[in-house]
Amino acid sequence: MTPNPKSGSQDLPILPVRDTVLFPGAVMPLTVGRESSLALLDSLEGNDKILGVVAQLDPRTEDPSGTDLHMVGTAAKVHKMVRMPNGNVVAFLEGLNRIRITEVLGIKPFLRAQVEPQPDLDTERDSGLTALERNAQELFRDVVARSPQLSDDLQSAINTIESPARLTDFIAGTLPSLTTMLRQELLETASVRVRLEILVRELAKEREVLDLRNRIQEQVQEQVNQGQKEFLLREQMKAIQKELGDSDDTQAEVDELRKKVEESGMSAEGKKECDRELKRLARMTPASAEYMVARTYLEWMTSLPWNKTSGTDDINIHNAQTILDEDHYDLEKVKERILDYLAVKKLQPGMKGPILCFLGPPGVGKTSLGKSIARAMGRKFVRVSLGGMHDEAEIRGHRRTYIGALPGQIIQHIRRAETMDPVVMLDEVDKLGRDFRGDPAAALMEVLDPEQNANFRDHYLDVPFDLSKVIFIATANWMDPIPEPLRDRMEILELPGYTEEEKVHIAKRFLIPRQTTEHGIKLGEQIEFTDEAIHEIIHSYTREAGVRNLEREIANLVRKQARRMAEGKTEKHIVTPEVVHETLGVPKVRLEKEVEERVKQPGVSVGLVWTPAGGDIVFIEASAMRGGKQFTMTGHLGEVMQESMRAALTWVRAHAEEFGIDPDFFRKQDLHVHVPSGAIPKDGPSAGVAMVTALVSLLSGRPVRPRVAMTGEISLSGIVLPVGGIKEKVLGAKRAGIREVILPSENEANVKEDLPPELTEGLQIHFVRTADQALELALGKLEKPLRPVSGGGRRGEDRPTTVPVH
Repeated sequence: MTPNPKSGSQDLPILPVRDTVLFPGAVMPLTVGRESSLALLDSLEGNDKILGVVAQLDPRTEDPSGTDLHMVGTAAKVHKMVRMPNGNVVAFLEGLNRIRITEVLGIKPFLRAQVEPQPDLDTERDSGLTALERNAQELFRDVVARSPQLSDDLQSAINTIESPARLTDFIAGTLPSLTTMLRQELLETASVRVRLEILVRELAKEREVLDLRNRIQEQVQEQVNQGQKEFLLREQMKAIQKELGDSDDTQAEVDELRKKVEESGMSAEGKKECDRELKRLARMTPASAEYMVARTYLEWMTSLPWNKTSGTDDINIHNAQTILDEDHYDLEKVKERILDYLAVKKLQPGMKGPILCFLGPPGVGKTSLGKSIARAMGRKFVRVSLGGMHDEAEIRGHRRTYIGALPGQIIQHIRRAETMDPVVMLDEVDKLGRDFRGDPAAALMEVLDPEQNANFRDHYLDVPFDLSKVIFIATANWMDPIPEPLRDRMEILELPGYTEEEKVHIAKRFLIPRQTTEHGIKLGEQIEFTDEAIHEIIHSYTREAGVRNLEREIANLVRKQARRMAEGKTEKHIVTPEVVHETLGVPKVRLEKEVEERVKQPGVSVGLVWTPAGGDIVFIEASAMRGGKQFTMTGHLGEVMQESMRAALTWVRAHAEEFGIDPDFFRKQDLHVHVPSGAIPKDGPSAGVAMVTALVSLLSGRPVRPRVAMTGEISLSGIVLPVGGIKEKVLGAKRAGIREVILPSENEANVKEDLPPELTEGLQIHFVRTADQALELALGKLEKPLRPVSGGGRRGEDRPTTVPVH
């Protein structure tokens, strides 16, 4: 039986809808997707498919019950249903009459309710109702004429409606400016007179808004062209919001930024620049590209710590010393200089002190020293990596004319620190590059100059920013690449490499506890390292001035124990030299045996070199072959080193007879000097003594004494000149198993000052003034002249003799 919606109380299926009100007489397509609603449509039978359409109180409710619906809705007839590919159904509904829910009968599989029709009241025509009706019609025609959203056909359609009740439902269903709540109120209002009064009021308001819109459009149209449609629409929206008293988000944003500028504590020049940008921002539309540029600039300016500090000038020197001793082993001279620096900061906080630069090989604790200084001063610590930086704008920032412009790294890290007095570590300052975009090292000169950095001007900010309270600390592995003007602004503190004993102490005190903690293993209970094992790791598996590789190998051993524990083996693991070999495999470093083997043949010498990774030894190989007057030098050698080789050859030719060498050897044979590891660039004059020793050894047939290494520049008169990096070179020799070192006599003071006796234990150091003295120590005393070595060896042999030399 088909229900009759106009009869008395009856049972109807209820279709809940979101943000939608269906009026009697209106036809509406409705998309249905809920399972319960789809079940409702599937249950309808016959030609007259009648249901009740009722709006939800809260459109967010997914599965509404009777209490989630309004009590008044519309009985509707389903004319057509179209099933979509996604499973939804589009139902075309026609509103029949108002209904009121009196009782909910069920909610599964869909809502059913007892409803009764709600008749219209005050339908009898009188002069008042007629006046309201005509007024509503006239206002509706005006709104249709002014609104681009409504079709002009509605003006003629309204003339055909004779019933005042039908007129109210037509206007309420057509007028787009009505809210869902107001539509529901009109649906629930039984009195036709009251409905007309509400609609007349809303139509008058809508006509006023449309008139205002047209006036605004006329005003704005004179200022913009066809390509600024988006700007036109937003200007209209702003004007409408102003007339209606609604909030303006753009103005609120400008006010918030102005408040931040006032509270930031920035300089007067900074406030002046921000005020200028705020005025520009207030005149721009949010859709403009310039709007985002100005807003980003203001956010950067207000987020900088213009007057915020984190540290205190009351530095506790004893506490600072304790922190340095806790974090680092040895480095006494460096610690003393840092404590002197902090003491001056304590007594004279405003003093413009020097910029410290920690110079040393990788892994000796340069970056961690900066962290310790920050901890001792109670300041924030930030690290700026300069390695590979080529663009000057990375330091000074980009000008705001560029898209995506940002401040430089200095200002960015100051903002991250959130204070204007952090400790800023400029890491790897020796690895700055330069190209067509500028020279970052030149830009750093202003940053690091205490006389200038109080008014540092970043290109992006374009206002001075005070960097004088920032503690800048630089780090470098090598001094040569740093430009002289930049080097002049820094005080260099050298951090040499560690000896084997120092590495053992560092491993026991810092590295092993840290690795066991990180891997979740209890030191002493689950794992223990013997001193012999640590010595074996250092001696056979690492070849470095620092301790990074040492920590890496310790981590490998700790991980093995972690795996054993994960497999259920809970016994304590004692790391001995045998365990080290079993876990880490074949020793990676065998320098002692290599030195002994390579110097057995005549023509071999071992030199000492300084590298950014610390001191090391280097072999030099010399070869003589049949020919004449050809001197070849290979091994990726720099110009200075090649000149040193030529000087060594000249001295040997001049003093050949003193060593039993044929004075005409260079006319009868070619010489070739090679420094292995050809892929590595080498330069400097400090291998002169080693080159002379290699050539004399080759030409006289006397091998160099085993485990003897040397360094020193040679002059044409045979004087051994002083060289640098003595401490690093001696430590490198000791790591390589060298027992005797030959040094220039003028470097004796460096040894006494930089090398305490415990560092040179087991190492004999000779100081020489001339090349003759060095040769006597390296080759042994010449008792009688030896038979000179001929150009190509024995007659009939055509192969060269090759021996390693430094």
